[in-house]
Amino acid sequence: MSILFGRGDWKQRTLVIYRATKQHALNLAKFVALYKTFLLVQRKVNGGKERKADTFFAGLLGGYLVFGERNAVNEQIVLYVVSRVIASFLPRADSPYRTTPQSRAASAAVKPIPPDSRYFTVFAAVAWGAVMWLFRHRGETIQPGMFNSMVYLYRDSDVWKDLRTLFWHNT
Repeated sequence: MSILFGRGDWKQRTLVIYRATKQHALNLAKFVALYKTFLLVQRKVNGGKERKADTFFAGLLGGYLVFGERNAVNEQIVLYVVSRVIASFLPRADSPYRTTPQSRAASAAVKPIPPDSRYFTVFAAVAWGAVMWLFRHRGETIQPGMFNSMVYLYRDSDVWKDLRTLFWHNT
């Protein structure tokens, strides 16, 4: 997206992409290390047993420490995670893989079940209807990277000089 919708020359865009990729990777590495450490500490405190809420609290603390700083990379990661969390509440399609994992060994055999296509269709329609309404009426509330992409796609494309500016880059 930075190449298509970013500002500056190719060298500047490449540098921005490199820095963002590096920050993304380092933040994920920090989160994994903290998350696993918090799980180990909780297990130790609880006599070697893991409680159901341990994963939530480890994620909560790790998320606060690593992704709590508001910047473009963290915002994208958090929005990605939020979208997956919300989508996880969609009813699931029937699947032969449906199991109830009770142990770590059983969880290795569990396969994700895709959302029921009927509910997903409604979910997609509501999501796109909402984001397009927000873009038109409350654009300032949309994440900046997405907003800039939407400006390019839905506003800048209203006016173009030739096929190059229509299909490649319209400034």
